[in-house]
This record gives sequence, structure tokens and C-alpha cells, in this order.
Amino acid sequence: MIEHPQRLSLHNEIHARPRQPVTPPVRVSHLALLRRPGSVAGPAPSLVQLCVEHALPPPAPGQDHLFGDFGRFQLKWERHGEFDDYTIYAPGCTPQRPFDLPASQELPASWRERVEGELIAAVHVAVVGPDPRWDDVAEVAQALGAVDVVGSRIGEGAACAFSDFRLDAGGFSRFLLINQSMRPNQLGREVQRLIEIEVYRMMAMIGFAPARQAARDLGDIERRLGTLVSSLQTAQADQEPAILNEVTQLAAAVERLAGDTGFRFAATRAYHALVRKRGEELREVRLSGILPITAFLDRRFGPAMAYCESVARRLDATADRVARASGLLRTRVEIEQEQQNQKLLAAMNRRAHLQLRLQQTVEGLSVAAITYYATGIASYLFKAAKGLGWTIDVDLATGLSVIPIALTVAWGLRRVHHGIRRRLDEGGATVEAD
Repeated sequence: MIEHPQRLSLHNEIHARPRQPVTPPVRVSHLALLRRPGSVAGPAPSLVQLCVEHALPPPAPGQDHLFGDFGRFQLKWERHGEFDDYTIYAPGCTPQRPFDLPASQELPASWRERVEGELIAAVHVAVVGPDPRWDDVAEVAQALGAVDVVGSRIGEGAACAFSDFRLDAGGFSRFLLINQSMRPNQLGREVQRLIEIEVYRMMAMIGFAPARQAARDLGDIERRLGTLVSSLQTAQADQEPAILNEVTQLAAAVERLAGDTGFRFAATRAYHALVRKRGEELREVRLSGILPITAFLDRRFGPAMAYCESVARRLDATADRVARASGLLRTRVEIEQEQQNQKLLAAMNRRAHLQLRLQQTVEGLSVAAITYYATGIASYLFKAAKGLGWTIDVDLATGLSVIPIALTVAWGLRRVHHGIRRRLDEGGATVEAD
């Protein structure tokens, strides 16, 4: 039995990125950094250097995840399709002010300055245990440093999660996760879901700006296309090359726009689906007087995603309209060409009739000429016969021979013409049959 060379790695992939168990109180910070175009594959040099500085084995080339215990904190690194993320876990949390010392501050300041990539999402999660003070929404808002909060019971009531989805002074969004009865593994998964909701939400929102620009470009294309289609109704044949050039330019503009936005819109759909999936996995139970997290996202984040989707559909519809306009113009050009071909064939038929008339005239002259020369030959024959002793009136015999000679020549030419026509007709019938 021959084993597939990737069987072991494929089997272990399901266990490759386990969620870190969390036991409150604990501080969690998360950084998601977009990779710059042309960045090297594999772990970032800053991560390798951080591991070396703490005497830990760095990730190997080609490795796409790492979890290490750096003493004062634990660090999890994961490489995704477009971004790298770093999750920092640090024990301990002040219940009254859980965000005063976030886990990201445990990282060396020099590393935070040299880390590669562009920050797209940053999250602080404070995980605390049950406390009667958290029953007061004002206390939750004060801990988050927020005015209005959204939140709900999650895990069917085994914990509570709150946020205001705003950035603090350090540029981080905040989640307060209050455990009630969750085990560490469950709590770790809930932390990860909250983080992924924020990260994937921001990754999906990257498509919003291109969608707005594409909508403006589509507006211009649609106006030009409407003018062009209207002009097709009254355009003359000599205007068709200019219209065809305009259609070609519109088709090129639509294709360029589709190429520029196609990947981004597809990624936006995928990230949006992940946000909705993670929201469903929270298994929320509504708290009285507070908007749930998923409901807040549906109200504020959902319209932006619907706008991106509508622009993508509008782009497809515009491409179809340009294709139909191109097909309409092509049909019109083909009809014009067919009419020109018919006129050309009619002119050829007229020339053929003229040639036939000319040919018939020439044939009459040909009969007279051939008869003249044949009569001359007959005259020589009659003179020869008279020289041999025949009693012949040469002039009378020559004159009488004109009529049969002329009839014979005319009959012979007609036979030749009929034979040529028959062969031509047979050849045309063969072509049609093929």
C-alpha cells in the first residue's frame, strides 16, 4: 500500500490551529496586519527576531502558524490569505478598569515599531469572572469607556459579551467578556469568535471604498451607454464606425473595472459570510434594553455589504448591456453588409445581362464572319471541281451554299453554348448540394 505523501499533513490540518483555553481574569489583544504587495512568503522577520530574543524556536519557512509562551505573555501568530494576525494573551485583569493595561503592552515596544504590515484591525478583549456589578449596564459602559453599549448573553447564557464597536485612544476596539459558567476551552472559542467578528468585519469593509468608486465609474459608463443606444436608432451607415469605437471603449472600461474590483468584491462576500457565521455561533440571548451584537451589525454593517453586493450586480448588468449593444450594432452592420452584397449582386446581374447582349451581338457577327470564310472555302472547292471537268457554275453554287453554311454555323454555335450552360448549371447545383 502506497501512502499519499501529504496524507499526514492533511490529516493534522484539522488540529493545526487550536483555540487557546482562557481562564479569567485574562487580557487578550489582537492585531491584524495586511501584508504589503510583494512581501516575502513565510513568517515575518520581526516575529523570527522576537522568538530569537526570547530563546524560543522561530517558525520554520513555510509554516503558517505559531503559539509560544514568552513568559509574561503568550503569543499566537497565524498567516491568512491577505493578512497576518497576532493574538497576545496575558494573565490578570483589574475588574474595575480592565482595559488600563492591555495585553499588547506586554510586547516589547521595539517589536511593535518594526512589525511588518498595515494595521487593519486591532481588538482588546477583557475576560472577567462573574460579579454583581456587571448586572449594571452603566458599570459595563464605564469599564469599556463607552457611552452606549451593545451586547447579549452568548453561548445560550453561559457568558455575556459587550462592546461599543468604537476605537479607543490607542486605536483598538474593545470587548468585555463576562464568564458565567463556561469552561476554559469554550471561553477561548468565544474570545476567538469575538475577535474574528471584528477582524472579518474590517476585512469586508475594505471593499466599500472600491464599491463607491466603481459606482461613480458605472454612472458615467451607463450614461454613455444610454446615449449610444439612443443614437443607434437614427445613426447613418457612415456613423457606425464611430459608434463601434465607442462600444469598444465602453466594453474595455467595463472589463477594466471588473478586473480591478472582481477579487475585492469576492473577498468582501467571503468575509461577510464569515462575520455572519461567527455571529450565529455566538448563540445570543437578548438582554433587556440592549441591542444584541448581531442586530447591531445587521443595522450598521449590513447596509455597507448590501451596497457592495449591489454594485457588483450592477457591474455585471452593465457588462451585459454593453454586450447587447455590441450585438445590436453587429447585427445592424451585418444587415448593412447584406444589403450592400445584394446591391453588388444586382449590379453584377446587370453587367451579366449586358455582357449577354453583347455576346449575342458578337455571336451574330461571328456567324456572318464564319459563313463568309466558309463560303470562300466552298468557292475554291467549286472551282477545283470545275477544273476537274465538272460542269458547275461556280458563282451560282457559291451563292446557293451561303444559306446551308450559315444555318450549320448558327446551329453549331448554339450547341456549343447550350453545352457550356449545362456544365455551368451542373456545377452550381453541385455547390449548393455541398
